[in-house]
Amino acid sequence: MIAAPDRTPLPRTFFDRPVLEVAPDLLGRILVRSTPDGPIALRLTEVEAYAGEADPGSHAYRGRTARNGVMFGPPGHAYVYFTYGMWHCMNLVCGPEGFASAVLLRAGEIIEGAELTRHRRLSARNDKELAKGPARLATALDIDRALDGTDVCAGPTSPLSILTGTPVPADQVRNGPRTGVSGEGGVAPWRYWIANDPTVSPYRAHTPRRRRS
Repeated sequence: MIAAPDRTPLPRTFFDRPVLEVAPDLLGRILVRSTPDGPIALRLTEVEAYAGEADPGSHAYRGRTARNGVMFGPPGHAYVYFTYGMWHCMNLVCGPEGFASAVLLRAGEIIEGAELTRHRRLSARNDKELAKGPARLATALDIDRALDGTDVCAGPTSPLSILTGTPVPADQVRNGPRTGVSGEGGVAPWRYWIANDPTVSPYRAHTPRRRRS
Protein backbone atom coordinates (compact mmCIF):
# COMPACT_ATOMS: atom_id res chain seq x y z
CA MET A 1 0.00 0.00 0.00
CA ILE A 2 1.35 3.42 -1.02
CA ALA A 3 1.44 5.91 1.84
CA ALA A 4 -0.51 9.13 1.42
CA PRO A 5 1.67 12.22 0.82
CA ASP A 6 2.57 14.33 3.85
CA ARG A 7 0.43 17.50 3.88
CA THR A 8 2.65 19.38 6.35
CA PRO A 9 3.72 22.80 4.94
CA LEU A 10 7.42 23.18 4.25
CA PRO A 11 9.11 25.70 6.59
CA ARG A 12 11.13 28.67 5.36
CA THR A 13 14.33 26.91 6.41
CA PHE A 14 13.72 24.43 3.57
CA PHE A 15 14.16 27.24 1.05
CA ASP A 16 16.97 29.00 2.93
CA ARG A 17 19.62 26.72 1.41
CA PRO A 18 21.79 26.74 -1.74
CA VAL A 19 19.68 26.49 -4.88
CA LEU A 20 21.37 23.28 -6.04
CA GLU A 21 20.24 21.60 -2.81
CA VAL A 22 16.70 22.93 -2.92
CA ALA A 23 15.96 22.17 -6.58
CA PRO A 24 16.19 18.35 -6.55
CA ASP A 25 14.64 18.27 -3.08
CA LEU A 26 11.49 19.93 -4.47
CA LEU A 27 10.68 16.87 -6.57
CA GLY A 28 7.72 15.04 -5.07
CA ARG A 29 6.66 18.07 -3.03
CA ILE A 30 3.13 19.43 -3.42
CA LEU A 31 2.25 22.89 -4.73
CA VAL A 32 -1.21 23.98 -3.60
CA ARG A 33 -3.05 26.78 -5.39
CA SER A 34 -6.04 27.99 -3.36
CA THR A 35 -8.83 29.43 -5.52
CA PRO A 36 -12.39 30.62 -4.81
CA ASP A 37 -13.62 27.40 -6.46
CA GLY A 38 -11.42 25.14 -4.34
CA PRO A 39 -7.82 23.99 -4.04
CA ILE A 40 -5.64 22.61 -6.81
CA ALA A 41 -2.76 20.38 -5.74
CA LEU A 42 0.18 19.48 -7.95
CA ARG A 43 3.04 17.04 -7.30
CA LEU A 44 6.26 18.55 -8.66
CA THR A 45 8.03 16.32 -11.19
CA GLU A 46 10.44 18.69 -12.97
CA VAL A 47 12.32 21.83 -11.91
CA GLU A 48 15.31 23.98 -12.91
CA ALA A 49 17.80 25.82 -10.68
CA TYR A 50 18.96 29.38 -11.36
CA ALA A 51 21.88 30.73 -9.34
CA GLY A 52 21.34 34.49 -9.41
CA GLU A 53 24.03 36.96 -10.45
CA ALA A 54 26.61 34.16 -10.83
CA ASP A 55 24.47 32.38 -13.44
CA PRO A 56 24.41 33.63 -17.07
CA GLY A 57 21.08 31.85 -17.54
CA SER A 58 19.36 33.67 -14.68
CA HIS A 59 17.11 36.72 -14.90
CA ALA A 60 19.24 38.18 -12.08
CA TYR A 61 22.55 37.83 -13.94
CA ARG A 62 22.71 41.54 -14.79
CA GLY A 63 21.45 42.73 -11.43
CA ARG A 64 18.22 43.81 -9.82
CA THR A 65 15.34 45.23 -11.86
CA ALA A 66 11.67 45.98 -11.28
CA ARG A 67 10.86 42.66 -12.94
CA ASN A 68 13.14 40.39 -10.90
CA GLY A 69 13.11 42.21 -7.55
CA VAL A 70 11.42 39.35 -5.70
CA MET A 71 14.40 37.11 -6.48
CA PHE A 72 16.60 39.30 -4.27
CA GLY A 73 14.20 39.07 -1.34
CA PRO A 74 13.81 36.47 1.40
CA PRO A 75 13.48 32.76 0.56
CA GLY A 76 10.13 31.03 0.37
CA HIS A 77 8.43 33.50 -1.97
CA ALA A 78 7.05 33.07 -5.48
CA TYR A 79 8.75 34.85 -8.37
CA VAL A 80 6.31 34.97 -11.28
CA TYR A 81 7.33 36.44 -14.62
CA PHE A 82 5.64 37.07 -17.97
CA THR A 83 7.43 35.84 -21.08
CA TYR A 84 7.04 36.05 -24.87
CA GLY A 85 4.08 38.38 -24.39
CA MET A 86 1.72 35.51 -23.56
CA TRP A 87 2.90 33.11 -20.83
CA HIS A 88 3.56 33.19 -17.10
CA CYS A 89 6.08 31.00 -15.26
CA MET A 90 6.53 30.45 -11.51
CA ASN A 91 9.72 30.14 -9.50
CA LEU A 92 10.45 29.65 -5.80
CA VAL A 93 13.08 31.97 -4.29
CA CYS A 94 15.70 30.19 -2.20
CA GLY A 95 19.06 30.76 -0.55
CA PRO A 96 20.02 33.74 1.63
CA GLU A 97 18.28 37.05 0.98
CA GLY A 98 20.14 39.05 -1.64
CA PHE A 99 21.53 36.05 -3.56
CA ALA A 100 18.65 36.08 -6.09
CA SER A 101 18.60 32.31 -6.61
CA ALA A 102 15.37 30.57 -7.55
CA VAL A 103 13.91 27.31 -8.81
CA LEU A 104 11.67 27.30 -11.88
CA LEU A 105 8.71 24.93 -11.55
CA ARG A 106 8.71 23.18 -14.92
CA ALA A 107 6.11 20.41 -14.63
CA GLY A 108 3.93 18.41 -12.31
CA GLU A 109 1.09 15.95 -11.84
CA ILE A 110 -2.21 17.43 -10.72
CA ILE A 111 -3.39 15.20 -7.88
CA GLU A 112 -6.38 17.25 -6.73
CA GLY A 113 -8.68 19.70 -8.47
CA ALA A 114 -7.99 18.65 -12.06
CA GLU A 115 -11.58 19.56 -12.91
CA LEU A 116 -10.74 23.17 -12.02
CA THR A 117 -7.89 23.28 -14.56
CA ARG A 118 -9.18 21.57 -17.69
CA HIS A 119 -11.06 24.60 -19.03
CA ARG A 120 -7.78 26.56 -18.97
CA ARG A 121 -5.87 23.80 -20.75
CA LEU A 122 -8.19 22.81 -23.59
CA SER A 123 -5.27 21.70 -25.76
CA ALA A 124 -4.19 19.04 -23.23
CA ARG A 125 -4.94 15.59 -24.63
CA ASN A 126 -5.14 14.06 -21.16
CA ASP A 127 -4.58 15.02 -17.51
CA LYS A 128 -0.88 14.13 -17.70
CA GLU A 129 -0.44 17.09 -20.05
CA LEU A 130 -2.28 19.66 -17.92
CA ALA A 131 0.95 20.96 -16.32
CA LYS A 132 3.61 19.48 -18.62
CA GLY A 133 5.86 22.52 -19.00
CA PRO A 134 6.32 25.74 -16.98
CA ALA A 135 3.83 27.89 -18.89
CA ARG A 136 1.26 25.08 -18.90
CA LEU A 137 1.73 24.64 -15.16
CA ALA A 138 1.10 28.32 -14.50
CA THR A 139 -1.88 28.39 -16.87
CA ALA A 140 -3.48 25.31 -15.32
CA LEU A 141 -3.14 26.73 -11.81
CA ASP A 142 -4.18 30.27 -12.81
CA ILE A 143 -0.86 31.78 -11.77
CA ASP A 144 0.03 35.23 -13.06
CA ARG A 145 1.96 38.36 -12.06
CA ALA A 146 -0.62 39.19 -9.41
CA LEU A 147 0.92 36.34 -7.38
CA ASP A 148 4.50 37.60 -7.76
CA GLY A 149 5.98 37.91 -4.27
CA THR A 150 3.49 35.57 -2.61
CA ASP A 151 4.86 34.04 0.60
CA VAL A 152 4.47 30.28 0.15
CA CYS A 153 5.34 29.76 3.84
CA ALA A 154 2.56 32.02 5.16
CA GLY A 155 0.15 29.20 5.95
CA PRO A 156 -3.40 28.34 4.87
CA THR A 157 -4.34 31.96 4.11
CA SER A 158 -1.79 32.12 1.27
CA PRO A 159 -3.00 31.49 -2.32
CA LEU A 160 0.17 29.43 -2.87
CA SER A 161 1.83 26.95 -0.53
CA ILE A 162 4.28 24.07 -0.68
CA LEU A 163 3.59 20.88 1.28
CA THR A 164 6.06 18.16 2.27
CA GLY A 165 4.58 15.55 -0.05
CA THR A 166 6.69 12.46 -0.72
CA PRO A 167 10.37 13.23 -1.41
CA VAL A 168 11.82 11.33 -4.35
CA PRO A 169 14.65 8.82 -3.71
CA ALA A 170 17.98 9.96 -5.14
CA ASP A 171 18.17 7.02 -7.54
CA GLN A 172 14.96 8.21 -9.24
CA VAL A 173 16.21 11.77 -9.83
CA ARG A 174 17.78 12.68 -13.16
CA ASN A 175 19.52 15.89 -14.19
CA GLY A 176 20.74 17.53 -17.36
CA PRO A 177 21.02 20.88 -19.21
CA ARG A 178 18.28 23.44 -18.71
CA THR A 179 15.66 23.71 -21.42
CA GLY A 180 16.02 26.58 -23.89
CA VAL A 181 18.93 28.27 -22.08
CA SER A 182 21.61 29.71 -24.40
CA GLY A 183 25.32 30.48 -24.10
CA GLU A 184 27.37 29.66 -21.01
CA GLY A 185 24.23 29.06 -18.97
CA GLY A 186 23.08 26.36 -21.36
CA VAL A 187 25.65 23.80 -20.26
CA ALA A 188 24.85 23.75 -16.53
CA PRO A 189 23.11 20.42 -15.69
CA TRP A 190 20.63 22.13 -13.38
CA ARG A 191 17.38 20.72 -14.70
CA TYR A 192 16.07 17.97 -12.42
CA TRP A 193 13.22 15.54 -13.06
CA ILE A 194 11.71 12.29 -11.85
CA ALA A 195 12.83 9.39 -14.04
CA ASN A 196 10.17 7.93 -16.36
CA ASP A 197 7.42 10.25 -15.11
CA PRO A 198 4.89 10.94 -17.92
CA THR A 199 4.26 14.52 -16.79
CA VAL A 200 7.88 15.64 -17.37
CA SER A 201 8.29 17.95 -20.36
CA PRO A 202 10.61 17.05 -23.26
CA TYR A 203 14.06 18.64 -23.33
CA ARG A 204 14.63 21.27 -25.99
CA ALA A 205 17.94 22.99 -26.62
CA HIS A 206 18.00 26.75 -27.16
CA THR A 207 16.98 27.84 -30.65
CA PRO A 208 17.79 31.46 -31.57
CA ARG A 209 14.71 33.45 -32.47
CA ARG A 210 14.75 34.66 -36.07
CA ARG A 211 14.36 38.36 -36.63
CA ARG A 212 11.63 39.36 -38.99
CA SER A 213 12.92 40.87 -42.19
